[in-house]
Amino acid sequence: MIDILIKSFNRPYYLDRCITSIYQNVEGNFAITVLDDGTPEKYIFKLKEKFPEVLWEMSENAQKKRKSIEENLNNGTEINGFEIPTKLWKTAVSNTEKYVLVTEDDVWFTQHIHLSHIAEEMEYLQIPLVKLGWLGIRNDENFCKTGRLSEILTEYTPKNLFTANKTVMGWFFYNKFKFFTILYKLGLVDNKTRGKYWSINSILMGLYHKEYWLAIWKDATGKVDEKQQLRNAAAWYHENKKVRFARTSQEVMKTTFQSSATGSYHEYDGVFDINRFNFILNEAWYHDNLDAMQNYPNDFSEEYIMRFLDQEKHPRAQSSHWKNWSEKFRNQYIQMGAKIN
Repeated sequence: MIDILIKSFNRPYYLDRCITSIYQNVEGNFAITVLDDGTPEKYIFKLKEKFPEVLWEMSENAQKKRKSIEENLNNGTEINGFEIPTKLWKTAVSNTEKYVLVTEDDVWFTQHIHLSHIAEEMEYLQIPLVKLGWLGIRNDENFCKTGRLSEILTEYTPKNLFTANKTVMGWFFYNKFKFFTILYKLGLVDNKTRGKYWSINSILMGLYHKEYWLAIWKDATGKVDEKQQLRNAAAWYHENKKVRFARTSQEVMKTTFQSSATGSYHEYDGVFDINRFNFILNEAWYHDNLDAMQNYPNDFSEEYIMRFLDQEKHPRAQSSHWKNWSEKFRNQYIQMGAKIN
């Protein structure tokens, strides 16, 4: 059994797309569980009616998060997007069998894939992580051992990646005792070095051996800390150097650069309100006016989204402001090498 865990918060119009794409494209023995952090209940009820076989688990702060959505819509109070339900996620992964796909509500499958076959190859080849999507970024080809492992998997194992125990990797990522600075001055690292560690981690599109995922998230306590994740991944890899990392032969998952769960990570100009934007699209979806699979397998078309914004004409979610916001969002990832269409 492969468990597909979907982290979710307040974007049922994307969650609908995510789940629908799974049933359209994924084969194998799998079960879907949504790990929700406070989506309003009326949206959840609608999704449960459409997907009765999907399981749901709620975070301990779900009710508080629902209230924060109401307060945001009523008086503009910020939603704290830096507070994440790591306890829920870790408990859910701990309760899975051996291999688990941990993804998010704004990610969807674009092509056919057989997860059980991939898990079988992971077992045979000692692969703790297979990436199913990577945003078209291929920078790691320059520092990874690559090669065909099978018809469906390609190896992407980093070469000459500095690893050590957790303590030393903590010095490295947090520059404790000026450790990274010293290595930089010696010419042993540069500004791109830390980014190479993403070759052994995946936030949105990774099929994991559960023990590896749990090792990466072991120390997480309710907040985002990517340095902590990479530190733990490197320390685990240091103790398990015989493993290999891999990707599917082609990308089978993609995500959006047109929306975000909150504005915490993508506050560019203070004019556009992503929470109001989500409310407008949530309501259109709830009343069956928004088709969750519009323009699939690509993201929703700009014209389609703008139709709902232009109908609403909310001063904090105007289509021109949204286009400017999403362009800045996309450019962040384009500068990292992402291929965005």
